[in-house]
Amino acid sequence: MRKRLVLKMNKRPSWDEYFMHIVETVSERATCDRGKNAAIIVKNKRILSTGYVGSPVGLPHCDDVGHLMRDVLHTDGKVRKHCVRTTHAEANAIAQAARFGISIEGATLYTKMVPCLDCTKLIINAGIKRIVAKNDYHASHDSKEFLKEAGITLEILNNETEKYENQ
Repeated sequence: MRKRLVLKMNKRPSWDEYFMHIVETVSERATCDRGKNAAIIVKNKRILSTGYVGSPVGLPHCDDVGHLMRDVLHTDGKVRKHCVRTTHAEANAIAQAARFGISIEGATLYTKMVPCLDCTKLIINAGIKRIVAKNDYHASHDSKEFLKEAGITLEILNNETEKYENQ
């Protein structure tokens, strides 16, 4: 008896799902294990730039020499530990676009978590109009307020919040 070949039909991912899968892959390049975040900037369904958490070019990585932890005072009055050795994924994606002369005006930024306030300010000034984040960020209140005031769309895909050890 002949076996019949049955093809399993997979659902084609939406554009947001597709780009979030790519974010996950880019995050594997991160060199600080406290978040392994990544970001990609997309316009007209084309990737313009990528970035991941990592040290400035030519400087040592956390994965090689350890974290450079500092106490940081947040706007909620809490002091949290932050690794300051690395540049955030969103800032690296914006810097890469600038370095190679790529306009990101009107683009969408995909990332694993809602950007911190400093990255949010860069995103606003870069002209990005939409952010798609996999998860929320434990200190995202001010970021959300700034994005709303700037008229930037923020979509959070999951009801989970990113937290770090020793925060």
